[in-house]
Amino acid sequence: MRIAYFVNQYPKVSHSFIRREILAIERLGITVQRIALRGWDAQLQDPEDVCEKAKTVYVLQHGLAGLLKPLWRVLRAQPRRFCQTLSLALRMGYRADRAWPYHLVYLAEACQVLLWLQQSGASHVHAHFGTNSAEVVMLVHALGGPPFSFTVHGPEEFDKPQFLHLGDKVDRAAFVAAVSAYGRSQLYRWVAHANWPKVKVVHCGLERAFHEVPSVAIPQAPRLVCVGRLCEQKGQLLLLEAASRLAARSIAFELVLAGDGEMRGEIERLIAHHGLQQQVCITGWIGSEQVREHMLAARALVLPSFAEGLPVVLMEAMALRRPVLSTYVAGIPELVRPGENGWLVPAGDVEQLTEAMADCLRQPVEALQRMGAAGHARVLERHDVDTEAARLAEYFKATA
Repeated sequence: MRIAYFVNQYPKVSHSFIRREILAIERLGITVQRIALRGWDAQLQDPEDVCEKAKTVYVLQHGLAGLLKPLWRVLRAQPRRFCQTLSLALRMGYRADRAWPYHLVYLAEACQVLLWLQQSGASHVHAHFGTNSAEVVMLVHALGGPPFSFTVHGPEEFDKPQFLHLGDKVDRAAFVAAVSAYGRSQLYRWVAHANWPKVKVVHCGLERAFHEVPSVAIPQAPRLVCVGRLCEQKGQLLLLEAASRLAARSIAFELVLAGDGEMRGEIERLIAHHGLQQQVCITGWIGSEQVREHMLAARALVLPSFAEGLPVVLMEAMALRRPVLSTYVAGIPELVRPGENGWLVPAGDVEQLTEAMADCLRQPVEALQRMGAAGHARVLERHDVDTEAARLAEYFKATA
């Protein structure tokens, strides 16, 4: 069987779960064609990402002008179907998150993707995220391309489902994957009851090699690590408020913010405002090996998110036998069990976040080791990439 994956940007440092999924699908004997809008000029540190970039074709590598020839070829070959799909693209632009000219660009992108799929003979195309990537593969199908599906992660899809016309995309899809039961419930809100059977739960997964990393003792150093893009939804500003309270109580701690993003300047100013330069550091963008090193050097991972789907970084920390501290948001409570493998606090509650961090810092290493072991067992049970890929492959085969 030959299928295709379509992604906005691939490979991408923060989307290593897509790479893992593709490689696991290929281990099942399915050939995967990689198609992305962008990413040909990305500076990558992970050798696997570098390898994946060489296998990927890029829709926008030659700019919008490069899409004119594919668009003309599809229009000339099937004018009636093209006009029907054009009408669909314009409808998708009505009361949408982006103005209708964007949707005309999506149609042009779909023409290029269609030609590549016809050349390769792919029998199914799968997209990640229910945003423009899902619309492009939907338009490919409308132009006469193969059946399509897409994975919904959240929170963006749940923030503006009507403006993304999420229900229309599900209606035309062969199936839709949600990464958690919570995500499935949110899709149920926006699709017809008759389409509920289309919505499947397929977890993001980790390779067995990630699970089988030799156990590294939790350090005595009072260090916590937060891994993620520096942005409003990840809650780093609240985390710094909690850190300032720990400092005011003379509780010793170190906090590593592993990542970068649009809020870095604001975060740096808040660190200076609270005088936390000696306790808090920002790494900037780092590769997966460095992320792993920071996790292993910490007592726990802390991620006080305001909005999520189900963060893969929690799975990675638990696979490394590190407790996690996060919030009662989206699919997180499906993975994290308070008191067993970590802490959960109400999102936005700086007092409870402070107390949970203080409790983690004062726990004896032996107690943290037990929590880490419980987390390792939990994530191995729920998030093995080969198990999840096999489930996804069955859905692909059912559409062939």
